[in-house]
Amino acid sequence: MTKKQKKVLYRIIIAAVLMVALLLLPLEEGSIIRFVLFLVPYFVIGYDILQKAFKGIRNKQVFDENFLMAVATVGAMALGEYTEGVAVMLFYQIGELFQSYAIGKSRRNISALMDIRPDYANLKQNGELVQVDPDEVEIGSEIVVQPGEKIPIDGVVIDGSASLDTAALTGESVPRSAKVGDEVISGCINMSGVLTIRTTKEFGESTASKILDLVENASSKKSKPENFISRFARVYTPVVCYSALALAVLPPVIRLIIGMDPLWTQWIYRALTFLVISCPCALVISIPLTFFAGIGGASHAGVLVKGSNYLDLLSRAKYVVMDKTGTLTEGVFQVTKIVPSDISENELLEKTAMAEVFSNHPISKSLKEAYGKPIDSSKVVDVQEVAGAGIKANVDGVDVAAGNEKLMTALGLSINNVKEPGTVIHVAIAGQYKGYILISDKLKATSKDAIKALKKAGVRKTVMLTGDSKQVADIVAADLGLDQVYSELLPADKVTKVEELLEFKQPKEQLIFVGDGINDAPVLSRADIGVAMGALGSDAAIEAADIVLMDDDPKKIAKAIGIARKCMRIVYENIYFAIGIKVGCLILGAFGIANMWFAIFADVGVMVIAVLNAIRALRVK
Repeated sequence: MTKKQKKVLYRIIIAAVLMVALLLLPLEEGSIIRFVLFLVPYFVIGYDILQKAFKGIRNKQVFDENFLMAVATVGAMALGEYTEGVAVMLFYQIGELFQSYAIGKSRRNISALMDIRPDYANLKQNGELVQVDPDEVEIGSEIVVQPGEKIPIDGVVIDGSASLDTAALTGESVPRSAKVGDEVISGCINMSGVLTIRTTKEFGESTASKILDLVENASSKKSKPENFISRFARVYTPVVCYSALALAVLPPVIRLIIGMDPLWTQWIYRALTFLVISCPCALVISIPLTFFAGIGGASHAGVLVKGSNYLDLLSRAKYVVMDKTGTLTEGVFQVTKIVPSDISENELLEKTAMAEVFSNHPISKSLKEAYGKPIDSSKVVDVQEVAGAGIKANVDGVDVAAGNEKLMTALGLSINNVKEPGTVIHVAIAGQYKGYILISDKLKATSKDAIKALKKAGVRKTVMLTGDSKQVADIVAADLGLDQVYSELLPADKVTKVEELLEFKQPKEQLIFVGDGINDAPVLSRADIGVAMGALGSDAAIEAADIVLMDDDPKKIAKAIGIARKCMRIVYENIYFAIGIKVGCLILGAFGIANMWFAIFADVGVMVIAVLNAIRALRVK
């Protein structure tokens, strides 16, 4: 407990003891001594509520729970219901203390789960290690991470090997190995061995910083239920105050007009009971807490949600559209076959690799890796990338074109009909077709299970978009069990296809697009919900996305939908429960069936139950 919470607890204990003691004393009902004595526990437990209510009136922000409690308890004391007046304030403070403790506990749980912010970095300077603030480390610096320390900044391992605990980032308990040449991300904990890392990013751009920024700013993007509750509370509280006033005045006046006893005390008591019951704390507190817990639980599972509005949308996802490369496949291309025509395999591969020397595309990298020799880039000139088709260049004085069927057709060349699964790179040298190179991209181990999990989660349609040939795309789609596939697409074509699907779906249904590359950024922004593969994905894709999967596992898409649906289920449980109990008790209070003790349950009891229910969103199976 915090000091403030302990102080409230001591006040609750003192006020409760005093109230019980006064109830045991043989004090005369309605006596001034009894009134004065009951004022002591009342002010002990309620002075801060009265202060807040007074400040609200002074600042012209009258209608809040403090005002409701102040009016109700002051009125009860004025009517001689001293026990009820003190009890209402006492139980309200108990509820507030419980709520404060529950929210604090959930925040601490989330902070512990997201404890990835590094405190320092061991920087190599003049052969010595100097402990510095991570913000002071520049790109290209060498840092050393000892066993038990967090990796402070993203980089590449240049010496040593170790096992890394990535649980805080991905939710996975299985450690990952890191060796020389591997890229490592900040926030992981070094479990064994000493690593020397050359930094590739500044601290502010590193993974840990971005994750913390995403989680901390998630609360700024409100969901529809949260916005509804905010608007509801602004209208609801004044309405119930005026209703209570009407309940206190109108029935007695009507009774007086028709010649009956007005029963002022009875109707004022009912109005005060009405006020206590009407306090909207359960809704105002539990709904944001549910989303906060849901986002925290998702973060621990390796799913970063940028706002509670995206949880709301994700819970209604019925269409999942996915990029192929890097999303459903490993994104690691390898040359698996070279089929030359009137040329040697080595020469075909050499010319193709040289033509691709300036490209950073994964396919280009695989060709250069397969060639395996240093390339003299000065021999490559007039490089021209043909969007969605391939590349043309002059290699050592000879024109080389490498790409798909579109490129060969544009050059007026006839090609072999290749029926093998994989990406086919057709090659033309000096205007003559010289064969093809087959490049394969392995499916992720969890891709097939991911599609099954999405179907089980109630997703109506799974679609794959890819720039690959129709033949390759159809083989992958059939293997995974996808509902639909569109192939040979340019980045702009992907946006067009998503827009077509958006027009086809029902208004309340939501469409997710999942991608990982920089080319996916436009379509991630266009979809109802953009999901980026975070660990291997580009910064542009992560920036454009609404949700980031930290470990590139497509199964996490279904998990994210499950988390969102659980969160929204809890939200609506609390809304229906709180409003249902409130309305029922308000009706009973207006007819005099519910007394002040009943009102205490309708306020504090409902709030406690709603908060306990909200915290369930933190737990993710």
